[in-house]
Amino acid sequence: MTTADLTYVVRETRTMHPIVRHIEFADLKDAIFKGFADFNAMPTHFVYLAIIYPIVTFCIAGIYGDLFLLPFVFPLLAGYTLLGPLMAVGTYELSRRREFDRFTSRANAFLVFKSCSINAVVNLGLVLMLIYFAWLFAAQFIYQQNFGSEAPASYLGFVADLFTTPEGVAMIVVGCIVGFLFALVVLSFSVVSFPMLLDLDVGVIAAVKTSIKAVIVNPFIIAIWGVIVAASLLVGSLPFFAGLCVVLPVLGHTTWHLYRKIIVS
Repeated sequence: MTTADLTYVVRETRTMHPIVRHIEFADLKDAIFKGFADFNAMPTHFVYLAIIYPIVTFCIAGIYGDLFLLPFVFPLLAGYTLLGPLMAVGTYELSRRREFDRFTSRANAFLVFKSCSINAVVNLGLVLMLIYFAWLFAAQFIYQQNFGSEAPASYLGFVADLFTTPEGVAMIVVGCIVGFLFALVVLSFSVVSFPMLLDLDVGVIAAVKTSIKAVIVNPFIIAIWGVIVAASLLVGSLPFFAGLCVVLPVLGHTTWHLYRKIIVS
């Protein structure tokens, strides 16, 4: 590996004042196509499989061990998607390297840990973790407001109460509204911030401000992207979460290209 390659492995820094562009639906469509192309060239589904299934297995094991966890299965797994922007950091790095013809193997995803921006990425990731735990506390509060602090008597009884009682319907409606607000916050400050931290020599505050500005400048396109993300995660979760090992990296690669469309540096 040449000296230039080693320099790139650490980071190709550029101190810039990024400009936010207005993009069209065609740009989003092109970013999605490029995201699929990156995944086909650099498949990382086994890596995501190794991340997803231990978490799913832990949740399932907890359910069978304690019915008290049953009401929190969906919040645990749905909230897990709030951490998606952080989990996709490796795919951003793969797309970045492929863009500069520096891709050599899927292991390049781990080079992100050698980046000069790793501290900023970790700090922003901690913010996502705090939001994730805030969502779990909110979900617990919503459940207790409707069903109290007692554990469900049985699986079937909980499902019946959830869909056939006013308390269950209220919990679903309020939970979805609150979950949407959490997802909106995460989407707003992370849609381009993580890729920007890897690509440009900027701080966390600047990256988050630029991400929020990107949403303000492109509300319609970002809204469509948010719907696509939510629908993709739902579809990927249906066959025992197996589809997420493809959906998550594709969304990660697409996010990188969406960042390239929106930010001029």
